[in-house]
Amino acid sequence: MDRIVERFIKYIGIDTKSDENSNTCPSTKGQLELGAILVEELKELGLEDVKQDEHGYIYATLKSNIDKKVPTIGFISHLDTSPDLDGKCVNPNIFIYEGGDIKLNEQYSIREKEFPYLKELVGKELITTDGTTLLGADDKAGIAAIMDAMEYLINHPEIKHGDIKIGFTPDEEIGRGADKFDVEGFNADFAYTVDGGPVGELEYENFNAASVKIEIQGQNVHPGTAKGIMVNSLRVAMEIENMLPVNEKPEYTEGYEGFYLLDDINGSVDYTKMNYIIRDHSMEKFQQKKSHIKKIVDFLNDKYGNIITIEIEDSYYNMREKIEPHMEIVELAKKSMIDLGIEPNIKPIRGGTDGARLSYMGLPCPNLFTGGYNFHGRYEFIPVESMKLASQLIVKIIENNAK
Repeated sequence: MDRIVERFIKYIGIDTKSDENSNTCPSTKGQLELGAILVEELKELGLEDVKQDEHGYIYATLKSNIDKKVPTIGFISHLDTSPDLDGKCVNPNIFIYEGGDIKLNEQYSIREKEFPYLKELVGKELITTDGTTLLGADDKAGIAAIMDAMEYLINHPEIKHGDIKIGFTPDEEIGRGADKFDVEGFNADFAYTVDGGPVGELEYENFNAASVKIEIQGQNVHPGTAKGIMVNSLRVAMEIENMLPVNEKPEYTEGYEGFYLLDDINGSVDYTKMNYIIRDHSMEKFQQKKSHIKKIVDFLNDKYGNIITIEIEDSYYNMREKIEPHMEIVELAKKSMIDLGIEPNIKPIRGGTDGARLSYMGLPCPNLFTGGYNFHGRYEFIPVESMKLASQLIVKIIENNAK
């Protein structure tokens, strides 16, 4: 088994899914467990200044092996996986894909009809789940690629490089990955998150993002005597959802189009709580979306008598504004891909990364591919070759930066 695959399999066997209901940092103990393993591996590889701080952030440095001054580059991935499904993948499937549907178990299959890009992967070695868990490629493939690249550079000192900074963050999936990141101590001129999808992805635009919490206090009485008295909070919640534009839901949008997502709803006749996320690449449209959902709540409060509270909190902003003054770092990644025979696929992220927040914190930070597909669900998979290419790209960027 390839060394990068060994690492990846070890990492995905640790449950590191984050928990947005936790007030600790990191939000789950599994992230500390994986972090401790990575600290030891980094030390064994020979990196310096290796530490895991009290919040679970991991930092390390591969020292320069040249005399001249070159920019210091950072590479960053996150420890946690999505809280949407069991995050401990202990039974992955590794096989050469021969085409057609991929049967995960008796109930679930990755169907070629639903995922037509499978046709492009015939003959590739794939790693999938057994259908009961996440795979964890988001972002343990990124971690494995970074670790593999560091080992390669240490074993090949003929490749000249400046100082290289490594950072692994907790709780990216719940929007907290950059909260306690020590940008000043990291001391990189720029960085890349290794947190993207299929080979070739290179991203320096992302959504503006906000979270929305809505609480509805209904009025419950016996249904036999409810006329003119009952206010069913569940039905009010349905009104809110039905008043939002149907064509601005995730399942109907692509590219630069934003959306409203009803992420969670829980309630009864008496009380209901709803959680939305709002996304848009355009700051103007982002502000309009927030204003629109607030107007809906105002209208229904006028209708029902102030029974709804709403809290809107911005999560992160489009990093394009902070990257555009430093487009040389995008060009560096683009050239490095071309050198490896990879066709760059520069497109906006329909999501967010730690890089968005870090860019606003003074560390310009575009996003590179890991090679994975179908993140955040049981259908997640990654071609081994793609993960290796992610590692090779890191090495090539480092090499080109020193020239």
